[in-house]
Amino acid sequence: MNTLLSIETRNAVLLKMAVLLERERKSIIAINKTDLEAYKGDDISMFDRLKVDDSKVDEMIKAVTHLASQEDPVGVERFSFKHENGMQVYNKTASFGTVMIIYESRPDVTVEAAGIAFKSGNKILLKGGKESLRSNLKIVALWHEALKEFGASTDWVEYLKFNRTETQAFLEKPTQKVDLIVPRGGERLIAFVKQHATCPVIISGRGNNFVYVHKEADFDIALDVILNGKSKISACNAVDNVLIDKNLPNKQAFVKSLISKLKEIKVEVLGDDRISKEYGLEAIKSDAVWYEEFLDYKMVIGEIDSNQNTIAMINKYSGGHSSTIVTSNDAEAKLFMENVDNAAVYHNASTRFTDGGQLGLGGELAISTDKLHQRGPIGLQHLVTNKWYVHGTGQTR
Repeated sequence: MNTLLSIETRNAVLLKMAVLLERERKSIIAINKTDLEAYKGDDISMFDRLKVDDSKVDEMIKAVTHLASQEDPVGVERFSFKHENGMQVYNKTASFGTVMIIYESRPDVTVEAAGIAFKSGNKILLKGGKESLRSNLKIVALWHEALKEFGASTDWVEYLKFNRTETQAFLEKPTQKVDLIVPRGGERLIAFVKQHATCPVIISGRGNNFVYVHKEADFDIALDVILNGKSKISACNAVDNVLIDKNLPNKQAFVKSLISKLKEIKVEVLGDDRISKEYGLEAIKSDAVWYEEFLDYKMVIGEIDSNQNTIAMINKYSGGHSSTIVTSNDAEAKLFMENVDNAAVYHNASTRFTDGGQLGLGGELAISTDKLHQRGPIGLQHLVTNKWYVHGTGQTR
């Protein structure tokens, strides 16, 4: 087990990482180009996540610099109690120990997620996808250079070059202690990890997110929120489903405008029975479509007759990620936000804000759709467990 590094050392490594990322910027982008050229798949969102350009490197640098400026999440007192026998009791945050991150195609995770885990005193095991291997190994080499500079063991950041079979074997019988696993990727990856892991797993479920246009919605806000929700199709906080209140005044004008704006940005628009008939759209094949996370230029529009039915529908079909109500009625918004069972609920704002940086956490390891032990974006302060410190003078019970 690695002895906890001082906060000064952890911050120094993070700041050094920022310097190294800047120094190696051209080299990282060039190596990533070889990963992009070798990628033979046709998944546009995978390709988008795999790509590293100048703005991605800027984000990586910003992530580690910001992490270095944040308070130490380890050893924070959460509770204290003076026992009647004189013992002093504290509950304080503590690092998990070893965190394994399994992810697809995103070299920025090798910086941001590893940085969050490292700052919170954890050893990191990185298992990236084969499509980003060259980019990831380059970034891990920089982690090792930064660690060595301050006399810290390179064990703190370890890259696992495993194929699927080796990953399964490691999950079922780890060759070293693993305290927490965070899979970042699609449904298949998450199901695979859940099936084989022998330690706690934080689930980042599907982001088939909903926008409900209530009958008292502002048209401009509704259009902006829906279109912004489709501005990055590879993101788990993108919008896939729009439910429109059948009592919306001037509903036809709104729906026609929405469809034409979506088609302008090359989004394929499907409709439920009522919407497809009325507006000449392709009809969905079955209600199972509402369960899907598209990660594509695709959206489903349906008609619904009340807020209560919208809540029930979202709770049935959504992956528990994010949903928005567009309305000028605060009581209806409150009803929706309190009863929709999602990690993030919005009133008159885009689901694209479900992101650690945007919600004030500075960055995120993943977005959890689980309820234990943290829900929504997992920031620095959530990548810790806790333990009890009890100081006595010989007390016995």
